[in-house]
Amino acid sequence: MSEVMLRKVRKLLAQAEDPACTPAESAAFTANAAELIARYGVDQALLAARDPAADPVGDRVVEVVAPYARDKAGLLASVAEPLRCRCVRRRQGSGFAMHLFGFASDLERVDLLFTSLLVQAAHGLAGTSVPPDEHPAAFRRSWLVGYARVVGDRLRTVEADAATDSGRPSVALVLADRSDRVQRRLAEVYPRLRTAPRRRLAGAGFGSGAAAGHRADLGGRGVTQGARPGISR
Repeated sequence: MSEVMLRKVRKLLAQAEDPACTPAESAAFTANAAELIARYGVDQALLAARDPAADPVGDRVVEVVAPYARDKAGLLASVAEPLRCRCVRRRQGSGFAMHLFGFASDLERVDLLFTSLLVQAAHGLAGTSVPPDEHPAAFRRSWLVGYARVVGDRLRTVEADAATDSGRPSVALVLADRSDRVQRRLAEVYPRLRTAPRRRLAGAGFGSGAAAGHRADLGGRGVTQGARPGISR
């Protein structure tokens, strides 16, 4: 992503996170940042349709470490899917290796957003009191599931709006073709995938996590290499 775009996004997020902002002002700044990220995705898709070499299909592996590795992996999947990437979860030690497939620009957007949202989730959990009758780990797991669910829903809406607002009838076909190409690339590498069984969660933190997901900034920070931010036990 260009430095000009990153500066705009960072400025909007700095304003959104200013304690002096009202909730309405913060939400407006956040929405603007998310729209910039989504428009960038549409622009890159149209550019690649004309010049495929400008944005090739690729993959990358993101290590998701304990604690709450499965829930953080779920957050990554909730970011990747709306941004037209696909991911495969593989067990790796006490955590997971998430193998992501997508176009280069979309993988970049996923990395940008996931890095930011993981930090925001850690801050949100740190500021949320666990009810006295709840097991802390169970509560936090359900909190993270609620957070990821709402973030994924919001991203799908923003991405759909960006495609519609482009005013170009070819966008839907271009984006559908990109999704198909990513899926084919995944199937080439993993021809016999299995679906993970549905989880059963006992904690009561889903509603609180969902509320935090509605407040989350969807514009991202910067792409950093190496260790990802953690979430306290």
